[in-house]
Amino acid sequence: MPLSKAELHLHIEGTLEPELAFALATRNSVALPYADEDALREAYRFEDLQSFLNLYYELMTVLRTERDFEDLANAYLARAAAQGVRHAEIFFDPQAHLARGVEMGTVVEGLWRALGASRENHGVSTRLILCFLRDESAESAMRTLDAAKPYLDRITGVGLDSAEVGHPPVKFRAVYEAAAALGLRRVAHAGEEGPPEYVTQALDVLGVERVDHGLRSVEDPALVERLVRERVPLTLCPLSNVRLRTVDTLADHPLPAMLEAGLMCTVNSDDPAYFGGYAGDNFDAVRAALGLTGERLRELARNSFLASFLEDDEELRARCLAEVEAYEFPAVP
Repeated sequence: MPLSKAELHLHIEGTLEPELAFALATRNSVALPYADEDALREAYRFEDLQSFLNLYYELMTVLRTERDFEDLANAYLARAAAQGVRHAEIFFDPQAHLARGVEMGTVVEGLWRALGASRENHGVSTRLILCFLRDESAESAMRTLDAAKPYLDRITGVGLDSAEVGHPPVKFRAVYEAAAALGLRRVAHAGEEGPPEYVTQALDVLGVERVDHGLRSVEDPALVERLVRERVPLTLCPLSNVRLRTVDTLADHPLPAMLEAGLMCTVNSDDPAYFGGYAGDNFDAVRAALGLTGERLRELARNSFLASFLEDDEELRARCLAEVEAYEFPAVP
Protein backbone atom coordinates (compact mmCIF):
# COMPACT_ATOMS: atom_id res chain seq x y z
CA MET A 1 0.00 0.00 0.00
CA PRO A 2 1.29 3.50 -0.81
CA LEU A 3 1.78 6.23 1.75
CA SER A 4 -1.44 8.21 2.35
CA LYS A 5 -1.22 11.77 1.07
CA ALA A 6 -3.29 14.79 0.08
CA GLU A 7 -2.84 16.47 -3.28
CA LEU A 8 -3.12 20.25 -3.07
CA HIS A 9 -1.75 21.41 -6.42
CA LEU A 10 -3.53 19.66 -9.29
CA HIS A 11 -5.02 21.20 -12.42
CA ILE A 12 -7.81 18.92 -13.61
CA GLU A 13 -7.30 19.98 -17.23
CA GLY A 14 -3.68 18.90 -16.83
CA THR A 15 -4.75 15.30 -16.21
CA LEU A 16 -5.93 14.86 -19.80
CA GLU A 17 -4.01 11.82 -20.99
CA PRO A 18 -3.59 11.32 -24.78
CA GLU A 19 -5.90 8.28 -24.77
CA LEU A 20 -8.75 10.24 -23.22
CA ALA A 21 -8.02 13.28 -25.39
CA PHE A 22 -8.50 11.18 -28.53
CA ALA A 23 -11.58 9.44 -27.12
CA LEU A 24 -13.21 12.79 -26.35
CA ALA A 25 -12.14 14.21 -29.70
CA THR A 26 -13.92 11.32 -31.41
CA ARG A 27 -17.01 11.71 -29.21
CA ASN A 28 -17.24 15.44 -29.95
CA SER A 29 -16.08 15.40 -33.60
CA VAL A 30 -13.00 17.50 -32.82
CA ALA A 31 -10.03 17.16 -35.18
CA LEU A 32 -6.74 17.09 -33.28
CA PRO A 33 -3.57 18.09 -35.19
CA TYR A 34 -1.80 14.84 -34.24
CA ALA A 35 -1.78 11.56 -36.14
CA ASP A 36 -2.29 9.40 -33.07
CA GLU A 37 -1.72 9.11 -29.32
CA ASP A 38 2.01 8.49 -29.76
CA ALA A 39 2.39 11.65 -31.81
CA LEU A 40 0.57 13.60 -29.11
CA ARG A 41 2.83 12.16 -26.41
CA GLU A 42 5.80 13.28 -28.47
CA ALA A 43 4.38 16.81 -28.38
CA TYR A 44 4.65 16.73 -24.56
CA ARG A 45 8.20 18.10 -24.78
CA PHE A 46 8.26 21.67 -23.55
CA GLU A 47 10.83 24.42 -23.71
CA ASP A 48 9.21 26.54 -21.00
CA LEU A 49 5.96 27.37 -19.25
CA GLN A 50 4.51 29.22 -22.23
CA SER A 51 5.13 26.40 -24.71
CA PHE A 52 3.43 24.02 -22.30
CA LEU A 53 0.47 26.37 -21.90
CA ASN A 54 0.01 26.63 -25.66
CA LEU A 55 -0.51 22.86 -25.93
CA TYR A 56 -2.51 22.74 -22.71
CA TYR A 57 -5.10 25.19 -24.02
CA GLU A 58 -5.13 23.62 -27.48
CA LEU A 59 -6.13 20.23 -26.08
CA MET A 60 -8.91 21.69 -23.94
CA THR A 61 -11.00 21.95 -27.10
CA VAL A 62 -12.04 18.30 -26.66
CA LEU A 63 -13.82 19.14 -23.37
CA ARG A 64 -17.35 20.14 -24.36
CA THR A 65 -20.02 18.50 -22.20
CA GLU A 66 -20.74 17.66 -18.56
CA ARG A 67 -19.95 14.03 -19.38
CA ASP A 68 -16.51 15.03 -20.68
CA PHE A 69 -15.62 16.83 -17.45
CA GLU A 70 -17.01 13.94 -15.40
CA ASP A 71 -14.89 11.44 -17.33
CA LEU A 72 -11.81 13.64 -16.94
CA ALA A 73 -12.25 13.90 -13.17
CA ASN A 74 -13.00 10.22 -12.69
CA ALA A 75 -9.90 9.23 -14.65
CA TYR A 76 -7.77 11.44 -12.39
CA LEU A 77 -9.40 10.21 -9.17
CA ALA A 78 -8.82 6.57 -10.08
CA ARG A 79 -5.13 7.19 -10.79
CA ALA A 80 -4.70 9.32 -7.68
CA ALA A 81 -6.37 6.78 -5.40
CA ALA A 82 -4.07 4.05 -6.69
CA GLN A 83 -1.10 6.21 -5.63
CA GLY A 84 -2.31 6.82 -2.08
CA VAL A 85 -4.17 10.13 -2.48
CA ARG A 86 -6.89 10.29 0.17
CA HIS A 87 -7.85 13.94 -0.33
CA ALA A 88 -7.51 16.17 -3.40
CA GLU A 89 -8.03 19.91 -3.75
CA ILE A 90 -8.55 20.31 -7.46
CA PHE A 91 -7.98 23.43 -9.58
CA PHE A 92 -10.04 24.22 -12.66
CA ASP A 93 -9.72 27.06 -15.21
CA PRO A 94 -13.20 28.33 -16.13
CA GLN A 95 -11.98 31.26 -18.24
CA ALA A 96 -10.35 28.86 -20.68
CA HIS A 97 -13.70 27.13 -21.12
CA LEU A 98 -15.92 30.22 -21.10
CA ALA A 99 -13.77 31.73 -23.86
CA ARG A 100 -14.70 28.85 -26.18
CA GLY A 101 -18.39 28.82 -25.37
CA VAL A 102 -18.52 26.21 -22.60
CA GLU A 103 -20.64 27.54 -19.76
CA MET A 104 -19.62 27.64 -16.11
CA GLY A 105 -22.45 25.29 -15.20
CA THR A 106 -21.29 22.68 -17.70
CA VAL A 107 -17.83 22.65 -16.16
CA VAL A 108 -18.84 22.69 -12.50
CA GLU A 109 -21.75 20.28 -12.81
CA GLY A 110 -19.69 17.89 -14.89
CA LEU A 111 -16.78 17.90 -12.45
CA TRP A 112 -19.19 17.56 -9.54
CA ARG A 113 -20.73 14.41 -11.00
CA ALA A 114 -17.36 12.81 -10.25
CA LEU A 115 -16.27 14.81 -7.21
CA GLY A 116 -19.59 14.50 -5.43
CA ALA A 117 -19.29 10.71 -5.50
CA SER A 118 -15.52 10.48 -5.18
CA ARG A 119 -15.41 9.27 -1.56
CA GLU A 120 -17.81 6.45 -2.37
CA ASN A 121 -16.32 5.54 -5.75
CA HIS A 122 -12.61 6.19 -5.18
CA GLY A 123 -12.05 6.65 -1.45
CA VAL A 124 -10.87 10.21 -2.12
CA SER A 125 -12.42 13.31 -0.55
CA THR A 126 -12.27 16.43 -2.69
CA ARG A 127 -12.47 20.20 -2.76
CA LEU A 128 -12.82 22.36 -5.87
CA ILE A 129 -10.78 25.54 -6.37
CA LEU A 130 -11.59 28.03 -9.14
CA CYS A 131 -8.43 29.51 -10.66
CA PHE A 132 -8.17 32.85 -12.43
CA LEU A 133 -5.86 33.09 -15.44
CA ARG A 134 -3.31 35.75 -14.53
CA ASP A 135 -2.55 36.59 -18.17
CA GLU A 136 -6.19 37.63 -18.60
CA SER A 137 -7.50 40.94 -17.24
CA ALA A 138 -8.54 41.59 -13.67
CA GLU A 139 -11.97 42.51 -15.05
CA SER A 140 -12.26 39.09 -16.67
CA ALA A 141 -11.41 37.49 -13.33
CA MET A 142 -14.17 39.46 -11.62
CA ARG A 143 -16.70 38.44 -14.28
CA THR A 144 -15.63 34.84 -13.77
CA LEU A 145 -16.18 35.08 -10.04
CA ASP A 146 -19.63 36.54 -10.67
CA ALA A 147 -20.45 33.67 -13.06
CA ALA A 148 -19.43 31.18 -10.35
CA LYS A 149 -21.76 32.57 -7.67
CA PRO A 150 -24.61 30.10 -8.36
CA TYR A 151 -22.14 27.23 -7.74
CA LEU A 152 -20.37 28.40 -4.59
CA ASP A 153 -21.82 25.50 -2.60
CA ARG A 154 -19.43 23.34 -4.64
CA ILE A 155 -16.42 25.67 -4.78
CA THR A 156 -14.15 25.93 -1.73
CA GLY A 157 -11.70 28.57 -2.86
CA VAL A 158 -10.00 30.60 -5.56
CA GLY A 159 -6.51 30.41 -7.02
CA LEU A 160 -4.33 32.15 -9.59
CA ASP A 161 -2.43 30.34 -12.33
CA SER A 162 -1.08 30.47 -15.92
CA ALA A 163 1.87 32.55 -17.17
CA GLU A 164 3.37 34.25 -14.13
CA VAL A 165 6.04 36.69 -15.31
CA GLY A 166 4.66 40.18 -15.85
CA HIS A 167 1.42 39.44 -14.04
CA PRO A 168 2.03 40.19 -10.37
CA PRO A 169 -0.50 39.19 -7.71
CA VAL A 170 -1.34 42.84 -6.98
CA LYS A 171 -3.18 42.91 -10.32
CA PHE A 172 -5.89 40.75 -8.73
CA ARG A 173 -6.34 42.55 -5.42
CA ALA A 174 -10.00 43.46 -6.02
CA VAL A 175 -11.17 40.00 -7.10
CA TYR A 176 -9.44 38.38 -4.12
CA GLU A 177 -11.10 40.87 -1.79
CA ALA A 178 -14.44 39.94 -3.38
CA ALA A 179 -13.67 36.23 -3.00
CA ALA A 180 -12.78 36.71 0.66
CA ALA A 181 -16.08 38.54 1.21
CA LEU A 182 -17.86 35.48 -0.22
CA GLY A 183 -16.10 33.25 2.32
CA LEU A 184 -13.83 31.54 -0.21
CA ARG A 185 -10.39 30.22 0.72
CA ARG A 186 -7.49 31.80 -1.16
CA VAL A 187 -4.35 30.36 -2.74
CA ALA A 188 -2.17 31.56 -5.63
CA HIS A 189 0.71 30.45 -7.82
CA ALA A 190 3.73 32.57 -6.95
CA GLY A 191 7.48 32.17 -7.14
CA GLU A 192 7.55 29.52 -9.87
CA GLU A 193 9.00 31.65 -12.66
CA GLY A 194 8.17 34.94 -10.98
CA PRO A 195 10.42 36.55 -8.33
CA PRO A 196 10.16 36.14 -4.53
CA GLU A 197 8.37 39.50 -4.42
CA TYR A 198 5.38 37.78 -6.04
CA VAL A 199 5.20 35.45 -3.03
CA THR A 200 5.22 38.43 -0.68
CA GLN A 201 2.48 40.11 -2.71
CA ALA A 202 0.37 36.94 -2.68
CA LEU A 203 0.57 36.92 1.11
CA ASP A 204 0.15 40.63 1.79
CA VAL A 205 -2.12 41.76 -1.04
CA LEU A 206 -4.19 38.65 -1.82
CA GLY A 207 -4.22 37.20 1.68
CA VAL A 208 -3.43 33.67 0.51
CA GLU A 209 -3.35 30.79 2.97
CA ARG A 210 -1.09 28.62 0.80
CA VAL A 211 1.48 29.46 -1.85
CA ASP A 212 1.40 27.27 -4.95
CA HIS A 213 4.99 26.52 -5.98
CA GLY A 214 6.89 29.19 -4.02
CA LEU A 215 10.13 27.65 -5.24
CA ARG A 216 11.97 30.95 -5.66
CA SER A 217 11.21 31.95 -2.07
CA VAL A 218 14.60 30.46 -1.21
CA GLU A 219 16.26 33.44 -2.91
CA ASP A 220 15.02 35.75 -0.13
CA PRO A 221 16.21 34.75 3.37
CA ALA A 222 13.80 37.16 5.06
CA LEU A 223 10.89 35.65 3.14
CA VAL A 224 12.00 32.14 4.08
CA GLU A 225 12.12 33.19 7.72
CA ARG A 226 8.60 34.60 7.44
CA LEU A 227 7.19 31.51 5.72
CA VAL A 228 8.68 29.31 8.43
CA ARG A 229 7.45 31.55 11.24
CA GLU A 230 3.91 31.79 9.86
CA ARG A 231 3.78 28.12 8.78
CA VAL A 232 2.66 29.02 5.27
CA PRO A 233 2.34 25.82 3.20
CA LEU A 234 4.13 25.59 -0.15
CA THR A 235 2.66 23.23 -2.74
CA LEU A 236 5.76 22.13 -4.63
CA CYS A 237 5.62 20.13 -7.86
CA PRO A 238 9.06 18.57 -8.45
CA LEU A 239 8.52 16.74 -11.75
CA SER A 240 6.77 19.82 -13.13
CA ASN A 241 9.76 21.96 -12.14
CA VAL A 242 12.07 19.73 -14.17
CA ARG A 243 9.82 19.52 -17.23
CA LEU A 244 9.35 23.29 -17.28
CA ARG A 245 13.07 23.82 -16.60
CA THR A 246 12.62 25.71 -13.38
CA VAL A 247 15.35 23.37 -12.17
CA ASP A 248 17.77 21.58 -14.49
CA THR A 249 17.45 18.11 -12.97
CA LEU A 250 15.56 16.62 -10.07
CA ALA A 251 18.86 16.17 -8.25
CA ASP A 252 19.18 19.98 -8.28
CA HIS A 253 15.80 20.53 -6.62
CA PRO A 254 16.02 22.60 -3.40
CA LEU A 255 13.39 20.51 -1.58
CA PRO A 256 15.85 19.00 0.95
CA ALA A 257 17.24 22.43 1.84
CA MET A 258 13.72 23.83 2.09
CA LEU A 259 12.72 21.10 4.53
CA GLU A 260 15.92 21.58 6.49
CA ALA A 261 15.11 25.30 6.76
CA GLY A 262 11.77 24.41 8.34
CA LEU A 263 9.51 25.32 5.42
CA MET A 264 6.13 23.58 5.34
CA CYS A 265 6.53 21.86 1.99
CA THR A 266 4.13 19.50 0.24
CA VAL A 267 4.70 17.44 -2.92
CA ASN A 268 2.13 17.44 -5.71
CA SER A 269 1.79 16.64 -9.41
CA ASP A 270 0.58 19.92 -11.02
CA ASP A 271 -0.33 18.70 -14.55
CA PRO A 272 0.56 15.01 -14.34
CA ALA A 273 -0.48 13.93 -17.84
CA TYR A 274 2.01 16.42 -19.24
CA PHE A 275 4.78 16.26 -16.66
CA GLY A 276 5.34 12.55 -16.34
CA GLY A 277 3.84 11.61 -13.00
CA TYR A 278 0.99 11.69 -10.52
CA ALA A 279 1.33 12.36 -6.77
CA GLY A 280 2.85 9.02 -5.86
CA ASP A 281 5.24 9.24 -8.81
CA ASN A 282 6.47 12.59 -7.49
CA PHE A 283 7.05 11.09 -4.03
CA ASP A 284 8.96 8.17 -5.57
CA ALA A 285 11.01 10.50 -7.76
CA VAL A 286 12.15 12.81 -4.96
CA ARG A 287 12.99 9.84 -2.75
CA ALA A 288 15.18 8.37 -5.48
CA ALA A 289 16.80 11.57 -6.78
CA LEU A 290 17.20 13.45 -3.50
CA GLY A 291 17.80 10.59 -1.11
CA LEU A 292 14.92 11.60 1.15
CA THR A 293 14.45 9.38 4.16
CA GLY A 294 11.18 7.74 5.04
CA GLU A 295 10.75 10.26 7.83
CA ARG A 296 11.13 13.16 5.40
CA LEU A 297 8.51 11.58 3.15
CA ARG A 298 6.28 11.14 6.19
CA GLU A 299 6.76 14.85 6.95
CA LEU A 300 5.70 15.76 3.43
CA ALA A 301 2.59 13.60 3.69
CA ARG A 302 1.78 14.96 7.15
CA ASN A 303 2.15 18.52 5.85
CA SER A 304 -0.25 17.80 3.00
CA PHE A 305 -3.09 16.97 5.38
CA LEU A 306 -2.25 19.77 7.80
CA ALA A 307 -2.33 22.24 4.90
CA SER A 308 -5.62 20.90 3.49
CA PHE A 309 -8.87 22.84 3.70
CA LEU A 310 -10.43 20.19 5.92
CA GLU A 311 -11.66 22.38 8.73
CA ASP A 312 -15.17 21.07 8.09
CA ASP A 313 -14.00 17.45 8.43
CA GLU A 314 -11.42 17.26 11.18
CA GLU A 315 -12.30 13.61 11.72
CA LEU A 316 -11.08 12.77 8.22
CA ARG A 317 -7.93 14.82 8.72
CA ALA A 318 -7.21 12.97 11.96
CA ARG A 319 -7.76 9.57 10.31
CA CYS A 320 -5.46 10.42 7.43
CA LEU A 321 -2.76 11.76 9.75
CA ALA A 322 -2.98 8.55 11.77
CA GLU A 323 -2.46 6.55 8.55
CA VAL A 324 0.63 8.62 7.78
CA GLU A 325 2.11 8.04 11.24
CA ALA A 326 1.41 4.29 11.13
CA TYR A 327 2.87 3.76 7.64
CA GLU A 328 5.87 1.42 7.40
CA PHE A 329 8.15 2.25 4.52
CA PRO A 330 9.43 -0.66 2.44
CA ALA A 331 13.17 -1.17 2.46
CA VAL A 332 15.02 0.49 -0.40
CA PRO A 333 16.83 -2.16 -2.46
